[in-house]
Amino acid sequence: MATVHLRIGDLVWGKLGRYPPWPGKIVSPPKDLKKPRGKKCHFVKFFGTEDHAWIKVEQLKPYHAHKEEMIKINKGKRFQQAVDAVEDFLKKLKGKEQNSEGKGDSKGKKTPKKPLKILDEDDEDLSALRDPSEKPASSMEPISKRLKIIEEDTASTSIQAADSTAINGSVTPTDKRIGFLGLGLMGSGIVSNLLKMGHVVTVWNRTAEKGGAFQCDLFIQEGARLGRTPAEVASMCDITFSCVSDPKAARDLVLGPSGVLQGIRPGKCYVEMSTVDPETITELSQVITSRGGRFLEAPVAGSQQLSNDGMLVILAAGDRTVYEDCSSCFQAMGKTSFFLGEAGNAARMMLILNMVQGSFMATIAEGLTLAQATGQSQQTFLDILCQGQMASTFVDQKCQNILQGNFKPDYYLKHIQKDLRLAISMGDMANHPTPMAAAANEVYKRAKALDQSDNDISAVYRAYIH
Repeated sequence: MATVHLRIGDLVWGKLGRYPPWPGKIVSPPKDLKKPRGKKCHFVKFFGTEDHAWIKVEQLKPYHAHKEEMIKINKGKRFQQAVDAVEDFLKKLKGKEQNSEGKGDSKGKKTPKKPLKILDEDDEDLSALRDPSEKPASSMEPISKRLKIIEEDTASTSIQAADSTAINGSVTPTDKRIGFLGLGLMGSGIVSNLLKMGHVVTVWNRTAEKGGAFQCDLFIQEGARLGRTPAEVASMCDITFSCVSDPKAARDLVLGPSGVLQGIRPGKCYVEMSTVDPETITELSQVITSRGGRFLEAPVAGSQQLSNDGMLVILAAGDRTVYEDCSSCFQAMGKTSFFLGEAGNAARMMLILNMVQGSFMATIAEGLTLAQATGQSQQTFLDILCQGQMASTFVDQKCQNILQGNFKPDYYLKHIQKDLRLAISMGDMANHPTPMAAAANEVYKRAKALDQSDNDISAVYRAYIH
């Protein structure tokens, strides 16, 4: 098989770890970003996303030669949008070439196009090969933020976006023993990805109902160990993660009978991933550190599907050294992570994010039902919405689920209502108005009264039709 030589400016299909091939363009990396040693790779900018990555040459294929093959095996709206973006790029490029071919030099001769220099796979200094049509290195800011620490000049908050699994292509698991408490919608996906990436994990679930015991058995088959109590898991492991439903469950897990606190010894790390209020985080941080333990909060933004895909966004705060010790774990479970300073900041940020998401979902449901009430097509409303500035995978998926009557939980409605309630309370304590969240909260409360608690957040739609 003949070797395909690729160069700066070439369109390619790039394969990132577990993810399907995606269309991209070979570009020059930022000047301060060196090629990984010992690897033959190109720096690729992917269409339809903000992602950039070093991709090994064996994971790259020329775009045109493999276009039909890739379109047949890959489906989905985001993928199609990326392909459309490539085609738009090619049309614009063709237009520029036609314009330039019609122009000559001062003597009337047409100026021949200069060929691009072939990329030397072993050349460490790629900056000299920059495609003139590319924007300067500042356009690579999203990837550089993931590859180095960014310090903000603020009084108490420092933010870091960690390396992502996609950028590295793989994860080197920590040699620390990992414990995980809580195997719900989010926890199950997290544990699965920790195991896939080679971490040694001990699991425990607080209830045998709703398949909890069955989940434990599945993970044991995948190589996990089973802890009998939270205290036992914390004592056996170097880092113990917890992901449960609400503040009460989070406190009970630590302070209750056979709780985590009984297993904490000096140097043991406890990472609270549940979405709770800042006051709960402060309480848990104090009791863990009072026993010589180290504490980090790390709630996650995402859904069951994103958890399964290892594409969560982790918001961390507390002990910075614990955050660094959790690096491989966060890379396995998420696409990026942020360190937000002192304990409590991540809880505040997560509640704000979920307040916005919950209010937005209630508004979308209101729009769909108003369309129906006024004789408009709900599908047409969705089609128009997804072609405008508000287009997103979230909107498309949630609305399609509503139209299909599919409310299988991806994020429990009862949990988003809990987050809205906590965000409103946080606003009260800060003497800051939250009228939109308060209105949305009432709609979710009505949905709960209609027995929608254990359905997806999109089931808020039913509050408008009953």
